[in-house]
Amino acid sequence: MMTLGSSLHANSISSSKLSELFMLRDQTRGTLPDAEGVSQTRFTKSELSAEDQRRVAELQQIDRNVREHEAAHLRAGAGVVTSGATFTYTKGPDDKQYAVSGEVSIDTSSEREPRRNIDKGERIQIAALAPRDPSPQDHRVAAVGSQMEAQGRSDLVVQQREEVAEQSSEKEESVEKEKSVEKPSSADESERPLSSESPSARNERAPNAEPVPPSAEVSEATRQRISQAYASAEQATNAAFSLFA
Repeated sequence: MMTLGSSLHANSISSSKLSELFMLRDQTRGTLPDAEGVSQTRFTKSELSAEDQRRVAELQQIDRNVREHEAAHLRAGAGVVTSGATFTYTKGPDDKQYAVSGEVSIDTSSEREPRRNIDKGERIQIAALAPRDPSPQDHRVAAVGSQMEAQGRSDLVVQQREEVAEQSSEKEESVEKEKSVEKPSSADESERPLSSESPSARNERAPNAEPVPPSAEVSEATRQRISQAYASAEQATNAAFSLFA
């Protein structure tokens, strides 16, 4: 947790004026209302000296600047600002309280997810640098936000690389499984029975089974050779009968 703040120095008040204001605050601290709420003396402008009037005008300007500064933090710090503005006051010569510094608490803790750190770092920077005149503390808080954003982006790159590697590994495993299903193993092939039995032998062994049809793809030359063989056999048969006649 850090704070975003504005102070007299942040509002361009010189060191001599700053010491004067603190001296004035110390001198008038005892004149604050007591617990019973006793009223204080209020001075009109005509009752103040020229020097006191100048100091009152400065305090009024400081008060406006401090409040505007903290309001800018609050407007831009949605999601990271954790408290409202708190102010430190000093009493002016006119017996009134003026804000001379303020601060707003902001959450600078890291998140678990890289993308959340990137978003949070950006929000912190926007909130810290929202005023027109950021204080040194505002710049320190913005640097913390910048570092958080950079770390988140680095972590995101690593995370994305790991996701790609994991997806690639899962894809390779899926392909290997598909290949093992489509292609039978060598053990399955060795167990498959091999047979050299001819179709006619299978028909004789199983007479009730449907005979194995001869191949329909017989060439014309084969048919001619078969016809010639039948013709020769017929002629030989006829010649044998004629010898016995």
